[in-house]
Amino acid sequence: MRIDWHEYFLAQSHLLRLRSTCERLKVGALIVKDNRVIAGGYNGSVSGEDHCIDVGCYIEGGHCIRTIHAEINALLQCSKFGASTEGASVYVTHFPCVHCTKSMIQAGVKNIYYAEDYKNHPYAIELLDKTGVNYQQIDLDLQKVAGYFENFK
Repeated sequence: MRIDWHEYFLAQSHLLRLRSTCERLKVGALIVKDNRVIAGGYNGSVSGEDHCIDVGCYIEGGHCIRTIHAEINALLQCSKFGASTEGASVYVTHFPCVHCTKSMIQAGVKNIYYAEDYKNHPYAIELLDKTGVNYQQIDLDLQKVAGYFENFK
C-alpha cells in the first residue's frame, strides 16, 4: 500500500506542528511545488526570542503577537533561500487566517490544502474565490497514516 500525495504532504504538516512553540494552537505548514517540498514552517517566536511555551503567550486583542504563523514562516524560508512560490501548493494543519491567506495569494500560491477548519474568515474565503486560488479541506486519518509504518519491520 502506498500513501497518496495529499496524505503524504498533509502528514508532514502535522509533523511540523510538533515543533510549534505556541500553546494556543499548534500549526504546521508545508510548501510544495511539482510534488517536491520547498519549505516548511510552524508557528513560533522570532529566532532567538522567548517562546510561549517558556514564558507564556503575549496576548493583544485576543491574539498572540509573539508568534509568527506557520504559513508565514514557510513563506519566509522560501524568501530567505530563493525558492519561488509561484504556482505552489500549501499543506497546512488548519484553515489559514486572513493575513496568511493574503500573504499566500500575494506569493503566487495556487492551492491551499488544509486538515481542519479554524475560524474560517469570510474575507479569506472571498479572496480565495476572487483570485481563483483553490482551497480544499482534506480528510487526514492519522491512524491510517500510522498504518503505513506497519510494513517497515
